[in-house]
Amino acid sequence: MSPSRVRVLVDTVLVVVSLALTVMAVRGGWSAVPAGVVAVAGTLGSAAVPLRRTHPTTAVSVAAAAYALSGNPLPLAVGLWAAAASTSARRLVASVAVAWAGLVGWWWIDEGRLDVDDALTALLVTAAVAGVGAAVATRRDLRAARDAESAREARQRAVEQELRTEQARADERARIAREMHDVLAHKVSLIALHAGALEVGPGAEADQVRDGAVLIRVTAREALDDLRAVLGVLRGADDEPPGDLAAVVAEAVRAGQLVTLHDDAGTLPAPTARVVHRVAREALTNARKHAPGGRATVSVRRDDGQVTVTVDDSGPQRPALDLPGSGSGLAGLAERVRLVGGTLDAGPDPGGGWRVRAVVPWLDERTGEPSR
Repeated sequence: MSPSRVRVLVDTVLVVVSLALTVMAVRGGWSAVPAGVVAVAGTLGSAAVPLRRTHPTTAVSVAAAAYALSGNPLPLAVGLWAAAASTSARRLVASVAVAWAGLVGWWWIDEGRLDVDDALTALLVTAAVAGVGAAVATRRDLRAARDAESAREARQRAVEQELRTEQARADERARIAREMHDVLAHKVSLIALHAGALEVGPGAEADQVRDGAVLIRVTAREALDDLRAVLGVLRGADDEPPGDLAAVVAEAVRAGQLVTLHDDAGTLPAPTARVVHRVAREALTNARKHAPGGRATVSVRRDDGQVTVTVDDSGPQRPALDLPGSGSGLAGLAERVRLVGGTLDAGPDPGGGWRVRAVVPWLDERTGEPSR
């Protein structure tokens, strides 16, 4: 049910109960004034109950007059509570004074006199109702402030995580750009050298010109091949050799981690192996940090020209280790996998624990690009 419908329902119930009390006041002679006046006053007080949300001071004033004439206490109590919860300190004091006047007015009309005890009792009653209402409102405001602060911190953490993710992606791309520059600079300088040799020797024989042109063509082709290799290898690899997935798992086991390997993919091309090993290494590292003592399973399979590597951990068996981290390891890994045309997903496993799953294309050994 929506909040607006809840408010309407509450107001309706309060008005109905207040009208019922008015009927009882008429029949029971709660006030010394004529029954018709009691009925009118009680009805007006009941009708003023919904006003407490938007005009609490007005609601208190009408309810105080209604109580003095009818003896129906509900509109006055509800109005004073609302005034204490939603108005300023100055208006609250005024509302308490008006409510007190309504209480002592009923005693004065009913008994024809007013003594000190009655006045003090009325003051204590109004102060108690107003105090409880103000305390509830203060607690509500503090809770709302805490919720707002928590939401702000959550948004800030999300922004910081997004910045770390973008930084990880930018670092990976910058690394690729630097390596591309180093590789191409060497080949392009060779091309310039060969072209310069032809330029300074315009009288060279045809065989020399042909040999120079061949060198330029071969070097240019090598430069293109190196470029493709850089884009393929670096997009999914560290500078280190691919290594052995079993060795990655064995290293984790030596560190005290419970790891099981299911490798159904067989021998992988070096560019693909680098990405697969990087995924397994990062996932096992995260499992050691966040789920120490848990069991991890590394599964690798090949189908339809792609390799799927999945790392499942059973969840924490002991409190997570207090180890520093950048918070962007998976972000950088996702960028690396994406750049070779793959996908990476990480999140809670429906069966419990955590799952990291990457799908990597079968990359060409020489160029590092997806095989056709």
